[in-house]
Amino acid sequence: MPGNELTRFTLPNGLRVVLAPDPTAPVVGVSVHYDVGFRSEPEGRTGFAHLFEHLMFQGSESLEKLAHFRHVQSSGGTFNGSTHPDYTDYFEVLPSAGLERALFLEADRMRAPKITAENLANQIDVVKEEIRLNVLNRPYGGFPWILLPPVLYQTFPNAHNGYGDFTELESANLDDCAQFFDTYYAPANAVLTVAGDLDVERTRDLIDRHFGDVPARSAPDRPSFGEPRPAGQLESEHVDPHAPLPALAIGYRMPDPIAELDGYLANLVLASVLTEGDASRLQQRLVLREPLVTDVNAACGLFGPFEARDPDTFTITAVHSPDVTQDRVLAAVDDELEKLATTAPSDQELAKVVARWVAGLHREHDRLVSRTLALGSFELLYGDPGLVYQLTDRLSAVTPDAVSAAAKGLRPDSRAVLIVSPAGGEK
Repeated sequence: MPGNELTRFTLPNGLRVVLAPDPTAPVVGVSVHYDVGFRSEPEGRTGFAHLFEHLMFQGSESLEKLAHFRHVQSSGGTFNGSTHPDYTDYFEVLPSAGLERALFLEADRMRAPKITAENLANQIDVVKEEIRLNVLNRPYGGFPWILLPPVLYQTFPNAHNGYGDFTELESANLDDCAQFFDTYYAPANAVLTVAGDLDVERTRDLIDRHFGDVPARSAPDRPSFGEPRPAGQLESEHVDPHAPLPALAIGYRMPDPIAELDGYLANLVLASVLTEGDASRLQQRLVLREPLVTDVNAACGLFGPFEARDPDTFTITAVHSPDVTQDRVLAAVDDELEKLATTAPSDQELAKVVARWVAGLHREHDRLVSRTLALGSFELLYGDPGLVYQLTDRLSAVTPDAVSAAAKGLRPDSRAVLIVSPAGGEK
């Protein structure tokens, strides 16, 4: 991984800044993370955080629609944005000579995006088409990230569909947009990250020039999204008109990703012990030996790890033949978890899993875009971007007993089970 030198400072308007110089290639990454995601969108406006991400690309105070695209691409760069449970990010990666251009573009839309009735109507249609493509008209669409939360969680922030309900998307208006922007898109509610081929002092000057006069607004109070763990096994069924085979998703609550990071990391390692590679416990048991399923996966976070504050979700998903009942699959999963809970994995088994994780992190953060986004999200969620560089050591320090304790926490009497049944097929 490149050098770990970081410079952090905060502008008078509240914007937090992270600089991570790396002169090994003449490219630079710029990202802005806003502390708002699916869980912060108002009730009655499902999908609004994602819709607003789309609107941020539709022009700004000084730029007409599509100008952002043109300026980045003409510099030889790439750009995008994405919405997560607890943040929304925007980024550019381009030759280092284009740094000031990227800073201007992000500052201009932080100051005043151009949100018109025409742009809003157009982007509502774009988002609806995205939902049709990714959820409504494909096998296992929304499985498990849309379908599992309303089974596991009780409160609107944690349980609702972050992609959005068509009726609620269509009812969004310009007043909603103005209020959402004023509340969540303040500099004090954001993190600017610049990584790559940069001079720290020059970059500070450029940031002050472009972001320093963005009007200050106070950051909103951030509510706790905490809620009690399930007091039993919660169950639901979803009929999928496109699914060729039955499937199930099991959802468990995890340790607090922020306050209990080491426990959270033990769950990451546990997920790999269960399903990463042919030698993993559930691959061996459910796919190769018995076999009960055609596919099985375990994961931390409905979108991946380190994308949410508490509460976060440990998932196990499986696709299986109609001849195999969900109870057989659940019984086998519970049996394997019980074995891990009572007998810790061997040092050798753990070493293989951790080595794969460490290699994956090095590979991921060697990509400038991934490193830039990770530094920004860790500053936002943890208040410490340097944790990105400590993850490999923290994961390597996870013990067999910690993995066993993590398995012990995945209890059948405190979980959600979602069954996906093909339309017209057997369960």
